[in-house]
Amino acid sequence: MSATNSIKLISSDIHRGLAELVSKRKTNYDKNKRNTLILGLPLCKVDLKRESNNEVSFSIRESVRDEDIYIVSQISSGDVNDRLLELLIMINACRTASARRITAVIPNFPYARQDRKDKSRAPITAKLVADMLTTAGVNHIITMDLHASQIQGFFDVPADNLYAEPSVLRYIKENIDYKNSILVSPDAGGAKRAASLADRLDLNFALIHKERAKPNEVSKMVLVGDVTDKISIIVDDMADTCGTLAKAADILLKNGSKMVIAIVTHGILSGNAIKNINNSNLNKVVCTNTVPFEKKLLLCPRLDTIDISGVLAESIRRLHNGESVSYLFRNSPL
Repeated sequence: MSATNSIKLISSDIHRGLAELVSKRKTNYDKNKRNTLILGLPLCKVDLKRESNNEVSFSIRESVRDEDIYIVSQISSGDVNDRLLELLIMINACRTASARRITAVIPNFPYARQDRKDKSRAPITAKLVADMLTTAGVNHIITMDLHASQIQGFFDVPADNLYAEPSVLRYIKENIDYKNSILVSPDAGGAKRAASLADRLDLNFALIHKERAKPNEVSKMVLVGDVTDKISIIVDDMADTCGTLAKAADILLKNGSKMVIAIVTHGILSGNAIKNINNSNLNKVVCTNTVPFEKKLLLCPRLDTIDISGVLAESIRRLHNGESVSYLFRNSPL
């Protein structure tokens, strides 16, 4: 019997898009001249609904006793708290149903920007979320491009932080004239990300220094680097209101860039994000599908998607078979 027979994939009835892509992912992996089916498993049948008082009612319609459970949860910008509570309830349901091991696949980790005590009497909410997941009964966490890498240390259970970089590299090579491009970091915190991509593409990179008057509002931006006659590729871990990206595009064009493309891992796209993109000088904004934004694609022709379901499917297969996932840090599965 194949080892994959003891895997159960679970997702809520809302935002199932990524979970369905992961479940249908069929790729042959060659090791010692043997072909092993990665997944190709149907999603587990569940019932999830809201009661009249808005409480969550959840049940699993098939046995998960002594199974390895992988709960794929997409958390979008408008319903973070609801989706987080649903995830906690699903984890606890699997735990009380005697699942052998429960892994939460959370591509966009909620509250990741609240990772430190940056002012008096402020909580470290990312640590609180980690504690809640552990208390609910999770055994393992899979996430992608954490806003702050130290969040991995917030968990009392193993946590794998995957990277979108290999998928971004593939997109750049296949869709952009990258030999005439330059990588741009929109802030000092993302310089390492931009430098890593620039090294692998053998390109230069530039940096935009920004000063904020208040959260989500940039007051001043200064470009460090030469972008003259180059395609500027802005890389970042997340795009929220996209105000920073719009202002960065203006700065880059004023300094001689001939085109500006933004590539981000988590397309949160909250508030006036779509309006900001449509009214900006950005030629394209590319996001992975860690956050569901299918409806927003219809409102903004400049949006494009990088599918990371293959990375998640391969990480699930490797974890289940006891293999290393570090291969995925620099390689994108076919």
